[in-house]
Amino acid sequence: MRARELGVPVGDGAPGAHNAITDIAGVRVGHTTLIDGGTVRTGVTVVVPAEEPVFAGFHRLNGNGELTGTHWIRESGLLTTPVGLTNTFSVGVVRDALASRVAGPWTLPAVAETWDGFLNDARGMHVRAEHAHAALDAAAPGPVAEGNVGGGTGMICHGFKGGIGTASRVVGDYVVGVLVQANHGRRSRFRVDGLPVGEAIGGEIPLPRSGLSGSELSPPGSGSIIGVVATDAPLLPGQCDRLAQRVALGVARVGGVGEDSSGDLFLAFATGNRGLDTEDEVALRMFPRARITALFDAVVEATEEAILNALLAAETMTGRGGNTAHRLEPDALLRALERLRPGG
Repeated sequence: MRARELGVPVGDGAPGAHNAITDIAGVRVGHTTLIDGGTVRTGVTVVVPAEEPVFAGFHRLNGNGELTGTHWIRESGLLTTPVGLTNTFSVGVVRDALASRVAGPWTLPAVAETWDGFLNDARGMHVRAEHAHAALDAAAPGPVAEGNVGGGTGMICHGFKGGIGTASRVVGDYVVGVLVQANHGRRSRFRVDGLPVGEAIGGEIPLPRSGLSGSELSPPGSGSIIGVVATDAPLLPGQCDRLAQRVALGVARVGGVGEDSSGDLFLAFATGNRGLDTEDEVALRMFPRARITALFDAVVEATEEAILNALLAAETMTGRGGNTAHRLEPDALLRALERLRPGG
C-alpha cells in the first residue's frame, strides 16, 4: 500500500510514471535484504545515477550521522559514484565495495547510514562486500521496492516500522524524484496533511541507546533520515545544494525536527548536464532561478510522500532480543484522519 493508493493527501503535484526516483531517466535502484534467524535485520540499498559524474549538492539538517564523500561533493560539485545506504556499522564495508567497482585509481564513494540496532544485531556487522555488490548488480529502473528492504530493513520511523520510501513529481519538462531511508521522528509529532495523527494513534517504542543493552533508553525520536534527490533538470552544483535543503521541509511536514540524536543528511544530483567527465571545456545549461521554486515544491512534496510510502509499505517486524516494531496500519491512519478533520 502506498499513500496515494490509500487516498492520503500528498500534495497537488503530479507524480511520474512510477512515482519513484527511477522516473528520472537512467536512474536505477537496487537492494540486498538480510534477514537471518532472530537477530539479523539489515541490508544495503544503492541509487545509481544515469552516469557519473553528475552535478550534486549536499545539506545537513542535523549531523549525528555519516554520509561519506561529501567533502569532495562540496569541493568539486560532482557526484562520481553510486550512492549507498546501509546501517551505521556497515558504512565502511559498503564504501569499500563501491570503491572496488569504480574504474580508475581513485574514488570517494558516497555511502550513508541510519542505525537499526533495535531490530538488528548492528554490532555484528553482518553486511559484507558481496551484499553491496549484489545490490549494485540488482539496480534497475522502474518500480522500487519499499519498506522492509535493503538499507531500510531494520529501520523505525515515528515509532512505527519504517524503511525505504520513494516518490516523484513532474515539473514541466522535468522530473524530480526522492528516495528516503526513514529511521527518525517521534510518534507524538507525526503529522499527515498537517493533522496530529501520531497523537491520535498513540503509543511509542522505547529504543535502547545501543545494540548491547536495553537498560538505558533513548529519548523518543532518536534516529536518522537519509534523503537522496534526483532530477533531470539542468542544475548547477549550487542549485543542487538548494534542492537538498528542501528535503528538510518535507521531513518537517511529516513531523521531523532534526532532533539532537538524529543524523539528517540529504544529497541531490542532477543529470541535465552530461559529458562532465572530460578534459575539454564543457558547454553547460542552467535552470532559470525565476522558475526554481517549482522544483523546491516538488522536493518537499515528494519527500513527504516518500516518508509516508516507507511507513505504509513496511510490515511489522520482530528482531534482536524479541524487539518488535509494528507497522502503521492503514485503517488506523484513515480513522485518525477522519476523526481529526473538521466535522470528524
